[in-house]
Amino acid sequence: MTAAAAPIAFQRRLTETPISVETREHILADPSFGRYFTDHMIAIDWTADRGWHDARLQPYGPLTMDPASAVLHYGQEVFEGLKAFRHADGSIWTFRPEQNAARLQGSARRLALPELSTTDFLESLRVLVSADAAWVPSGAERSLYLRPFIIANETFIGVRPARVAAYYAIASPAGPYFEEGVKPVSIWVSTEFSRAGRGGTGAAKSGGNYASSLLPQNEAQSNGCAQVLFADAETGTRIDEVGSMNIFFLTRENVLVTPPASGSILEGITRDSVIQIARDRGLRVDERDVLIAELCDGMTSGEITEVFATGTAGVITPIAQLKSREGAWGSADAAVGDVTRELRDELTGIQRGHRADRHGWMWRLDE
Repeated sequence: MTAAAAPIAFQRRLTETPISVETREHILADPSFGRYFTDHMIAIDWTADRGWHDARLQPYGPLTMDPASAVLHYGQEVFEGLKAFRHADGSIWTFRPEQNAARLQGSARRLALPELSTTDFLESLRVLVSADAAWVPSGAERSLYLRPFIIANETFIGVRPARVAAYYAIASPAGPYFEEGVKPVSIWVSTEFSRAGRGGTGAAKSGGNYASSLLPQNEAQSNGCAQVLFADAETGTRIDEVGSMNIFFLTRENVLVTPPASGSILEGITRDSVIQIARDRGLRVDERDVLIAELCDGMTSGEITEVFATGTAGVITPIAQLKSREGAWGSADAAVGDVTRELRDELTGIQRGHRADRHGWMWRLDE
């Protein structure tokens, strides 16, 4: 990483009532995802006249918020998600956090929120994980999920950018995304709902984007599918995203194809990493518009041999089948493809310290 300004100084107030060792170990034995939280959290205040100030580590607990806080009325909020991994020697690392910092800045800019510097973002994670290092689980597919976010908390319900905001970071131990091993999933093609339009907030990681996906997600689950494939809002024919993940497919000619991050698609950090790893392995990667019909026809004809989605939680999720009201394409019991498995093994190997980190993606948190 390039040299940066000195980080903001954090005050540290440790909890007087930490969760017991016995309870914590019980949680870490089966943490699931997003159910339990560590002993501490990060908070930094912002005002238009003072900028970022009063950075602190404090006991995890409820926020005090006025009912007129702007975030509750206009959704002025952005967030990030990344993981901390315990390596075999006990050290704790995270994956490409400077990219999360840059994406949070871009999301904040789009939502008219203050931008937190990369230096302060990284320091906030280091302070939090150093305090709660005992919460980082060991073992394959286990991690400490980190959730930084910024909210507008000015007590004002006029429609304008808030002049008071706050940054927080919390942490939650996470177990395997696939409880029974990596397993291909079925995806529902939404023909009624769109995720985002060009010029909207699709490229920002903001809560409203996820709230609008919940109804079509219910539709997907009612049809036996794990996620939703959204089409573009303009034509309803091009692939946008798969829920909160980016989508890839491999052709018979060994070309890896993914839609471009063109404004309505979130620029996934896992997506970018998969593209780099694939190119390192000699695969040609095409970032281009993809018609839903091309994907469906290719899965039927065999022109498309593997399909997968990428994201922080599942890393690489193989896709076996597409379904819609018009029919189904692919096979629900398809096996994980060789390239899908190899890319996932390499990426998770880098994250967990088992594979060479040739691009300098890992950043140590417990120093």
